[in-house]
Amino acid sequence: MIAGGDRLLHRERIAHTDCDAVGTTVYAAVDGVYAGFVVVSDELKPEAADAIASLRDLGVSRIAMLTGDNHTIAADTARRLNIDEVHSQLLPEEKVAVIERLQAELPAGRKLAFAGDGINDAPVLMRADVGIAMGGIGSDAAIEAADVVLMEDAVDRVPVSLEVAHRTRRIVRENIVFAMGAKALFIALGAAGLAGMWMAVIGDVGVSLLAVLNATRTLRFVRP
Repeated sequence: MIAGGDRLLHRERIAHTDCDAVGTTVYAAVDGVYAGFVVVSDELKPEAADAIASLRDLGVSRIAMLTGDNHTIAADTARRLNIDEVHSQLLPEEKVAVIERLQAELPAGRKLAFAGDGINDAPVLMRADVGIAMGGIGSDAAIEAADVVLMEDAVDRVPVSLEVAHRTRRIVRENIVFAMGAKALFIALGAAGLAGMWMAVIGDVGVSLLAVLNATRTLRFVRP
């Protein structure tokens, strides 16, 4: 007995009836004779649509879905979630090829992020500019290959992580500008003879403390 996708039965040259139901179809054959199929359908997570909308609000201009599922279920899911494009019935190496093509089409300065949780997603997570894995349900291979691991298995954590990253980058830039400006000021005062050694030391320590205090704002992140 063998069980698998449509490709498997075609490879084994087993005549069968294609199923066009919305879902993942598992075909079965016994002793080379087609026996039937089982359709397994996943339910969309309630937060999936909000996650897509939040990504667009954050400036994500192109959203694509890469999946090993058949085209029918992939197209139905993309339509319900308002996803721009869908690539279905992909093997792991085919997902990598699609990712590489999408990267080549990116405008200058743009990066490509990929979120996944399966073992088949590990090569794509490594190839993407930013790989995001689900920490709870994700496979060990996906978690190891990812750059970012979300501890909550909720897709709406993806836009939240982007918001945290944007806020953190903004605070880091503020600290750099403030620290460099303060040091330039004390250097100028010292060169003019208006600041002594102790004033410079106190100023340097004060700048460091203020930068640390400003950095603690990342701990008070509240999503709008």
